[in-house]
Amino acid sequence: MSTTTITNGGVTAVLSSHGAELVSLKKGGDEYLWQADPRWWTGQAPILFPMVGSLRGEQATSAQGPVALRRHGLARDYEHEVVNATASSVTFQLVDSAQTREGYPYAFKLNMTYALSDEGVLSQTFRVENTGDVDLPFSVGGHPAFNIPAPGTKGEFFSDYELVFAQPWSCVAPKIAEGGLLTYDTAFTVFEDADVLPITRELFADDAVMLTDVPGNTVTLRSRVSGRGVKVDFPGFKYIGVWSAAGDAPFVALEPWTGHATLTSEDDVFEHKRDITTLAPGAVDERTFTVTLL
Repeated sequence: MSTTTITNGGVTAVLSSHGAELVSLKKGGDEYLWQADPRWWTGQAPILFPMVGSLRGEQATSAQGPVALRRHGLARDYEHEVVNATASSVTFQLVDSAQTREGYPYAFKLNMTYALSDEGVLSQTFRVENTGDVDLPFSVGGHPAFNIPAPGTKGEFFSDYELVFAQPWSCVAPKIAEGGLLTYDTAFTVFEDADVLPITRELFADDAVMLTDVPGNTVTLRSRVSGRGVKVDFPGFKYIGVWSAAGDAPFVALEPWTGHATLTSEDDVFEHKRDITTLAPGAVDERTFTVTLL
C-alpha cells in the first residue's frame, strides 16, 4: 500500500493505493474527511464496484456464472496501480484477475481519477471499460464520510447540521431489511415539499437513507450556525445514500450511487437488478461527482 498526495486551490487530498480510497481532504490545514476511528467505522471513502449495497446472501447468478460479492463489491479490497499522476491529479487502475473472477466472472478495467481544480474542488471519476467479449453488468458508487461538526468550528453539535437541496421536493425512501436488502413494503416519507432535511440521530436508526432523483443532482451538508460543511454534485448518479453509524458517530457519509442493494421483491439474477448498467464489449462508462469544501 502506498499513498499519493495531490494539491490545488488551497486543498490537499491524499489517496491510498489500497482500494484507490481517499484518506484525507484538507483545506487550510483543516481535515474534512472522516479519519476512520474504529469506535464507529474503520472506513473513510471506499469506492463501490461492481455492486452498490448487498446481494441476497451475498450471492447471485449471472449469464457468466455464479456471483459472490460482499456488501459494496470487490474494488475496495484490492491494490490499485497508479497509472498517471500530476501535482493535482492521480489515476488508479484495477483490472480483472483470476481472483476477482472467482466472485465476479467478468473482464473489466476500472480507472479511478481524482483531480483538484484551481478552485479547490475535488472530482472523483469512475471509468469502467468492458474488456471482455460479453455484456458487463455493474454499478458504481462513492462513499466519502465527512467530519461533523465541520473542522474549524467551535461549540457546534451534530444536530446543528442539515442537508440543503436545490429546490423544495418530496422524497419517499425504502427501508433496509434483513441482510442489507431494500424494501418498499415499509417505505417512509423522508420529507414533503421541503428543501432542507435536518440531520438527526433518528434519521439513521435503520442504517442509510437512500434519496432518489435529487433535484439538480446536488446536495449541501452544512451547519446552520457557521455555514461550514461540504457540497456534493453528482450528475449521472440517480441515487445518493446518506449515512452515519449508530450511536454518536461524528460523521455523515454522502454516497452517490448508480444502483443500489437488491430489493426484497427482486430475483437473484445479477443482470436483473434495478438500474444495473450494462456495457457492450469494448464500451466505456464514465461518471464523475465533485466535492466542494465550505
